[in-house]
Amino acid sequence: KKICVFDLLGANGQVFSQMKDYKTAALVWGVELELKPYTSERVAAEDFKAGLCDAVSFTGIRARQFNAFTGSLDAIGAMPSYQHLKSVITTISAAKAAKLMISDAYEIVGIFPGGAAFMFVNDRSIDTVGELAGKRIAILDSDPAQVEMVSFVGASPVGTSIANMFSKFNNGSVDITYGPAIVYEAMELYKGLEPNGGVINFPLVQLTMQMVIRRAEFPEGYGQKSRDFALEQFDTGVELIKRYESKIPKKQWIDIPDADKSNYLEVFRQSRIRLRDKGIYNAKMLKLMRMLRCKKDPQQAECTSADKE
Repeated sequence: KKICVFDLLGANGQVFSQMKDYKTAALVWGVELELKPYTSERVAAEDFKAGLCDAVSFTGIRARQFNAFTGSLDAIGAMPSYQHLKSVITTISAAKAAKLMISDAYEIVGIFPGGAAFMFVNDRSIDTVGELAGKRIAILDSDPAQVEMVSFVGASPVGTSIANMFSKFNNGSVDITYGPAIVYEAMELYKGLEPNGGVINFPLVQLTMQMVIRRAEFPEGYGQKSRDFALEQFDTGVELIKRYESKIPKKQWIDIPDADKSNYLEVFRQSRIRLRDKGIYNAKMLKLMRMLRCKKDPQQAECTSADKE
């Protein structure tokens, strides 16, 4: 079976490397996989839809078109930490949640941590919600949630793809981009941060990499074995992500006051509710993530708020 694998660095990237381990595991489940690297996520998705691949691995944002439930894991501000993310992935990877992984002809067979996404800004004074107003922010054309969010804070959305959102930051076409720590070196973002920029030390989203299969092409029971394997890899994945985070020089990180964090959290929450009401985010997933946040930190304002997710 062919699997389209999106990795910004193609066959030389970390995601593609991890998929080689997955390929070895799949042999035990009776499936031989042929890995096909893609540096364009959009093309990987289109080839999968066109039947050129039997499975695809790409971001949860892109997976939303195949499964709105798992595709809402990457909802803005919904998962504050890797511990939160592990809790929710553990819950939804269990056998009793299997029906939520299936949507029409497709099935989500693995969810891997992609890294917390941070804002890279070209001016260190951009550290509060209010200061985002009027700034040019790179957003993915493929994600209506990002358009909504950026417009809500009064910033100017600049449509990009994953392929060019970082080069636009480096050449000054946008003031702000975002991504996991791995892009700092891989996409040379230190260039765009010179001379006065920084990285806001507050995760916007917990990115995920998700695998989707065309169910008819795989043996019965494949999905659950695959999800179990993916969950077993979670801690190893996070260790690797943290190594990349530690490679960003301390001087580049911008810490923001707790009051500003509260403002961000409230803006994120209102955005999620609006996006849920527009049918972009899945209500069941948002409710599950809120329950997990409030279980870990019942003192949060949202836990007693009247307008619940």
